[in-house]
Amino acid sequence: MQDASLPLDGQSILALAARSMFQLFSSVSQGMFLVDRSGRIVWINDGYKRFLPALGFTSVDQFVGHMVEDVVPNTQMRRVLETGQPILVDLLTNRAGTFVVSRIPLRDEDSNELIGAIGIVLFDHPETTLQPLISKFALLQRELDDARRELAGQRRNKHTLASFVGVSPAAVEVKRQARRAAQSASPVLLLGETGTGKELLAHAIHAASARAAAPLVSVNIAAIPDTLLEAEFFGVAPGAFTGADRKGRQGKFKLADGGTLFLDEIGDMPLSLQPKLLRALQEGEIEALGSNKVVAFDARVIAATSRDLASLVRQGKFREDLFYRLNVLPIRVPALRERRSDIPALVEVLAEDMALRSGAPPPELGADAISLLSAQAWRGNIRELRNVLEQAAMRSDSRHITTLDLEAVLRESGIEQIAAPILADAPRPASDQVLRPLAEQVAEVERRAIEAALARTGGNKFAAAKLLGISRAKLYERLEGLPELRALA
Repeated sequence: MQDASLPLDGQSILALAARSMFQLFSSVSQGMFLVDRSGRIVWINDGYKRFLPALGFTSVDQFVGHMVEDVVPNTQMRRVLETGQPILVDLLTNRAGTFVVSRIPLRDEDSNELIGAIGIVLFDHPETTLQPLISKFALLQRELDDARRELAGQRRNKHTLASFVGVSPAAVEVKRQARRAAQSASPVLLLGETGTGKELLAHAIHAASARAAAPLVSVNIAAIPDTLLEAEFFGVAPGAFTGADRKGRQGKFKLADGGTLFLDEIGDMPLSLQPKLLRALQEGEIEALGSNKVVAFDARVIAATSRDLASLVRQGKFREDLFYRLNVLPIRVPALRERRSDIPALVEVLAEDMALRSGAPPPELGADAISLLSAQAWRGNIRELRNVLEQAAMRSDSRHITTLDLEAVLRESGIEQIAAPILADAPRPASDQVLRPLAEQVAEVERRAIEAALARTGGNKFAAAKLLGISRAKLYERLEGLPELRALA
């Protein structure tokens, strides 16, 4: 195509440059071919002839005249002809090998109409010619794959029912109720003191439900200012107020669509927002802040609280209708003092988790240290137990944590009177303490706990059960399997 803005000598130079570039590419490239406007191959250079046998042709005459996609598998030349846009660098792989190619449209000099295209094989062994570039691409691909795996891992359920450690009657009953709740779509209300594992159970119920493949979205109501809670729940419409995102923002209800919404510390919900929450739960619809559009959602709700909701209802601090809406499947999560026999297993799991996070070997506790931990009231439950173990492990000069290490931490934590260890036997060698089977240690701790309680209360079963944090019926059940202790009662 002539450029009218150039003088005659300039036009001549431009035409010469075009011919020279074509000849240059034809000579230095690994192969070239031309197609017409319809995509039919009209010419190939000498370099391209060497690819013909691999493509199934024995002569140039057999190859020329065919539509390009019929004789060059995986080519993108048709796209160039349809769009008129070049594909300057691309990887082409077919039975002839892997090549770095370039595809350039050709236009008429006068009309500028598309008349065909040129295909250029730049390199026929890219794994050696472009090794630095390919290595960088492979590294980026590996990093992308790793990021995708990490993101997928974060989206997977954190906990299952097996994560709720314990074989005590109280723990077994909680897991039974959680399994039943997982099979229902009704709201679940988890009740219990702080640190008992309510959030873990929420994750476990979601993981065992039909919604396990969808997201579980958590909202800690106590951690969000009242003024921001409505936006957090229901989202914000585009430009709803000064400074709001122009694109708007989805709320937690919509993010949990198809999955589970976990409302932690529901007892701290502001009274002014409770009617909107109730309406959302009843109607399955939400309205973003600053919007008049009602949006449907489908999320199963699990709520949790450490507060006495029934008492809050009586005080007028929690709506009665919202309480009944949430209290469909209530599950009471027992305090740690109500399942003392689970403490040895919990200590083992917590120690392993501490080691996994720190990269250090797990701390070791003997039977006397386990006994001391089993005797405490644990007002902060499992969270407090973990904190004590972590502090003791940090202070100890060895992996072995003694009763002295634990007592020092307990005293500094503000406990006025540390309960005496339940075990009273003389200490055995450390190797024996560490290597004894866990089930044997649990059975021994339980037996000696009952023995110590009966001795302390003079055989009064009611008082002993209260001291142990179990019902009198449970104490009778335990005594049935411990005939040697019946005389104490």
